[in-house]
Amino acid sequence: MTSRTVFFNVIRFFFLIFFQVLILNHINLSGYINPYFYIYFILLLPFDTPKWLLLVAAFILGWSIDIFTNSIGLNAAACVLMAFARPFVISAISSGPESLFGETPSLRNQGVKWFLYYSIILILIHHFAFFYLEIFRFSEFLATFVRVMLSSAFTLLLVLISEYLLYPQGK
Repeated sequence: MTSRTVFFNVIRFFFLIFFQVLILNHINLSGYINPYFYIYFILLLPFDTPKWLLLVAAFILGWSIDIFTNSIGLNAAACVLMAFARPFVISAISSGPESLFGETPSLRNQGVKWFLYYSIILILIHHFAFFYLEIFRFSEFLATFVRVMLSSAFTLLLVLISEYLLYPQGK
């Protein structure tokens, strides 16, 4: 990892926390759609990030959101689970090292299909963990499932818009 990559990831870390806390946490459409765009940080970490650093960064990211939202570790737990699953997801959907072109996962480097699988799986892992830990009962299983699906779709939409805006396909 170069110092430039570290610098941009630190900036991205703080930007996503503040964007989540100041703007996105105030969006709650009918109680079913809650965008959790801050997990974009975990999605964009470089492929060569050591596993221990991935887990620590995910914990600090989730814990930071928990501090601002008083959610007693829910975000931290969901982020750590997502970060833990990330290497397994990457190896499961990659055909080999040649598909891991570039330093970081992106729509431009890996293509639409790969990036969609990658993002959808990890976003669903995070959202399932977060929402089911938050509700912590099966009596509202279906309502929580709908919240997971709608919030995941909205978060994925934000991720894809960001990919197209920040990393345009043409050079």
